[in-house]
Amino acid sequence: MYANNGEVHGFLRADGQRLVNGQGEEILLRGVGLGNWLLPEGYMWKFPPDKADRPRRIEKLIRDLIGETEATSFWTEFRQHYISEQDVARMAEEGLNSVRLPINARFLLEDGDQVIFKESSIGLIDQFIDWCKQYKLYVILDLHGAPGGQTGQNIDDSEHDQPELFIDKGYRRQTIQLWKALADRYKDEWIIGGYDLLNEPLPNFFNQYNDMLMPLYKEITEAIREVDAKHLIILEGAHWATDWSVFTEMFDNNILLQFHKYWSSIDTESIAPYLDKRLEFNVPIYMGEGGENTLSWYTGAFGMYEDHHISWNFWTWKKLDTFNSPCSINKPQDWNLILEYLRGGEKPDRDRARAILRKYLDNIRFHNCHYQPQVLNAVQRKLPLRIPAEYFDYQGEGISYNASNLKQPGNNPFRPSDRIPINFIQKKMARRIFI
Repeated sequence: MYANNGEVHGFLRADGQRLVNGQGEEILLRGVGLGNWLLPEGYMWKFPPDKADRPRRIEKLIRDLIGETEATSFWTEFRQHYISEQDVARMAEEGLNSVRLPINARFLLEDGDQVIFKESSIGLIDQFIDWCKQYKLYVILDLHGAPGGQTGQNIDDSEHDQPELFIDKGYRRQTIQLWKALADRYKDEWIIGGYDLLNEPLPNFFNQYNDMLMPLYKEITEAIREVDAKHLIILEGAHWATDWSVFTEMFDNNILLQFHKYWSSIDTESIAPYLDKRLEFNVPIYMGEGGENTLSWYTGAFGMYEDHHISWNFWTWKKLDTFNSPCSINKPQDWNLILEYLRGGEKPDRDRARAILRKYLDNIRFHNCHYQPQVLNAVQRKLPLRIPAEYFDYQGEGISYNASNLKQPGNNPFRPSDRIPINFIQKKMARRIFI
């Protein structure tokens, strides 16, 4: 029996500003994202940002190092073991209730204009969904890399550094058909929490296409509703999901709005536009990506989402040689030889490259990773924990802090009980302990 096991039950749906489960009970999504599994990102391999920064370039590097045949075997094993049942079980043990699954269309679809799933790829997703159903974790299907690319950046596996989804009608048609096919396949699968239509579309330097975003969202939703009337539709704002000015209407009665937050201030003012849209459209909201920061930042940011009743998702579960994700993949010996080659140095011979990559494949398995419980302890404010003082003040005096006893004789100004308000702790005792 896992901590959130009971609340993961039935289709998620929007009920005014609340998100509710199949029993009509209110639920906040608390989850992690699975970056790098089905859409590899170079920074999670420590690769230089101007080289192997996206799936197609990482794939080219592996082929260059060990040849086409062995590269094919490498990726088969990578996908089999990067995320396993052990990973899913640990997520559930941590008290999480959801997981966001980034998908690359190029990974999922056969070559060509038609929407035909690769059997090995859709089978891998089916298996993952089965694990999540077993361990009671809602799955958010996230189209991280749409046909043609929705951002023109490495994060969507863009080929020409352009958001070709908004340039080529064929890519838009394929994206609509892709979502309809996914919805038709999973229409009766309640453990699918929702359909995240596009990850971080249209950064500001491509904002000339912004007026195309909502019409595309509407077309995708209409196609989904032809086969699936039940699942939650999740919409992200433009410019890394932060610009919600694009949301001018809600065209469906089961919508969740998503923003992302990285390396920014932790205060109510910073999320005020999202709170305002929640009120304006009477819909629930979701911080669908945030992380890649310090433990103290996690404590402040994710605590703020809880206090404002915002569902959240931590990015990311696992990457190479890291301190700020739950799972750190141990860096193989001689990994620097690959990095030096990417920087223009000598190419390692095939036997050496094969040995390095073989060790990497061993190290990605959950039981070989270095697990860091302090990361999700900070995110969920579980003991042991340190909360920096500045993260008590975003709701103001009398709510976030109280200093009325400090000047009374005999009080020790360094005792937390004299400085931290009881009402702050009482709201979520299990998540708000201060030491």
